[in-house]
Amino acid sequence: MTINEISKKFSLSKDTLRYWEKEKLIPTVKRDKNGYRVYDTKEQNWVFYIMVLRKAGMSIKKLKKFVNLYMKDSSTAKIRKHLLIVQRSQLNKEIINIKKTVNYLDYKIDHFDDQLLSFEKEKLAYEKRI
Repeated sequence: MTINEISKKFSLSKDTLRYWEKEKLIPTVKRDKNGYRVYDTKEQNWVFYIMVLRKAGMSIKKLKKFVNLYMKDSSTAKIRKHLLIVQRSQLNKEIINIKKTVNYLDYKIDHFDDQLLSFEKEKLAYEKRI
């Protein structure tokens, strides 16, 4: 697949794909006789994997560490698993904070016409204790 096709398939910009390749987050993509990138299944899998980890909030720095460990050998599996566990934990904390914010917005919307909300009630709505 071409970079254009990959860009559309994964809803990523071509600049993002080039950047990931430059930063060695995905293996060097082969080129055709005209110098255009050709993504085979292996590179497509890497694009998907990096995309998901970025959506999970993993920084480029952590991604580089993860990929470098992966490229070494299977002896780094425990370290890589730990990085994923830490990222999942951070993502779960973000989910909790987003849910609190949605609770607060729900409360504000449901009581918008009241206009007499006290700060304490708003805080309790954020914590979902009312």
